[in-house]
Amino acid sequence: MTDKAEFHCSFCGTHKDNVQKLIVGESVAICSDCVGLCQTLIEEEQVDNKNAQSDVIEKVEPYAIMRHLDKWVVGQKSAKEVLAVAITNHYKRVFNPPPKGLTIHKGNVLLLGPTGCGKTLLAQTVAKYLNVPFIVADATNLTEAGYVGEDVESMLSVLLARANGDVEKAQRGIIFIDEIDKVARKSENVSITRDVSGEGVQQALLKIVEGTTVRIAPNGKRKHPNEPMIEIDTTNILFIAGGAFGGLEEVIKNRTTGSSLGFGSELKDKSEGHFKDVRPDDLVKYGMIPEFIGRFTTTINVEKLNKQELIKVLTTVRSNFVDQYTYLFSIDDIDLSFTDDAIEEMVINCIQLKTGARGLQTEIERVLMPHMYNIGKYKKKGITEINIDKELIINPKTII
Repeated sequence: MTDKAEFHCSFCGTHKDNVQKLIVGESVAICSDCVGLCQTLIEEEQVDNKNAQSDVIEKVEPYAIMRHLDKWVVGQKSAKEVLAVAITNHYKRVFNPPPKGLTIHKGNVLLLGPTGCGKTLLAQTVAKYLNVPFIVADATNLTEAGYVGEDVESMLSVLLARANGDVEKAQRGIIFIDEIDKVARKSENVSITRDVSGEGVQQALLKIVEGTTVRIAPNGKRKHPNEPMIEIDTTNILFIAGGAFGGLEEVIKNRTTGSSLGFGSELKDKSEGHFKDVRPDDLVKYGMIPEFIGRFTTTINVEKLNKQELIKVLTTVRSNFVDQYTYLFSIDDIDLSFTDDAIEEMVINCIQLKTGARGLQTEIERVLMPHMYNIGKYKKKGITEINIDKELIINPKTII
C-alpha cells in the first residue's frame, strides 16, 4: 500500500485528519464523507427506480413526505408537517374514491411568508418526491379571460405539456400559483373600471381551483373553432398558492389590537401582527375575495429563515450553493473553500437586505465574480486553491 492510500481517501483525496473516519483496505481507502455520499446516491437511485415503475406513489404518508422535505428544505418544521398532512389527504382522496353518497372536498393549500423562505421549494420538492407533473404559474401574468395577458386556462396547457401530453397524469398534478397576493383587489371600493388583473383573476380561478372540466387547445395553441379540444378535469389537480402578502401583518395587528379609547376600555396587546394568527377575514380585508379564500382550506405560515438556517442553506442542505460553486471551480482543477467567518458575513449581508435564501446565490455570485472572471489567469499562474475569507467578502477582489 502506498503512503497516500494509507493517509488519504482514494476517492476525494482528503487527509485522514480532516475526516471523522478513514477506512483502509488492501490498496485503497475511503473516508466517512464518501461513504455517506455513496449511501445517499443509492437511496436516491432506489427512489428513482420506484418512481420509474409507477407514474405516482399511490400510498403516501406524512412522515415519509416530512423526511424527504427535511433533506432539501431547511427549518420550517411546522409548515412541513401541515403540508405533508394536506398532501397525504389529497392523494388519499384521489386514489381512494369514497362510497356512494359521500363527497370528500378538495383541500387546496395557501402558503404565506416573506420572499426567500422556501414556499416554492416546498411545493416543488413534494411534487418531485411524488413524481407528479408540477408547474409554477406567476399570478402577475394572469388576466381575466378576454383581456391582454395569459388567461387562467393557460396553466393547464403548460401542465399537460409537462405531463408529456398524458391527460390522466396531468389530472393528478400540482399547480403552484406564485405571487397570489398580487391579484388582490386594488381597493375595497367598487370601481367603474374592471380590475382584470386583480379581482378578475380571482373570479376566473374559482371554478378551476374547485374542480371543473376545461377544454384546452392541444400543444398550448390558441383555441380555434375547427380544431379538436382536449378536456382536462381539474377535480384532482392540487392547487398551492403562495405569496409574501406584504402589509398583511398590519391588517392582523389592527384586528388584534383594535381601539382602547375611553374609560373602562380594555387594554390591547400592542405586539406586531404575525402570519400565524391570520384568519380568513384578514385575507378578505387584504383584498382576496371570500369565494377564493374558501377554496384554500389549508393556510400555512412559512417563517422567515434565521441566521443559522441560512448558513445551512448555504453550506449543508442538498445541492447547497457552496457545493455548486465548489464543483464549478473543480472543473478547472481549482479547490474552492470558505472560512466560517466568510460564510457568516455572506449570511449577514442577506439578512440585512431581507432577501432570504433567494439572495444567497446573488451574494455568492458577487463574491466569486472576480475569481470566475480571472480563472484562466489563475490556471496559467498555477493557482490550484482559493480560500475565501471575511476580507474577500467585504471587498471582493482577485488574488493575483
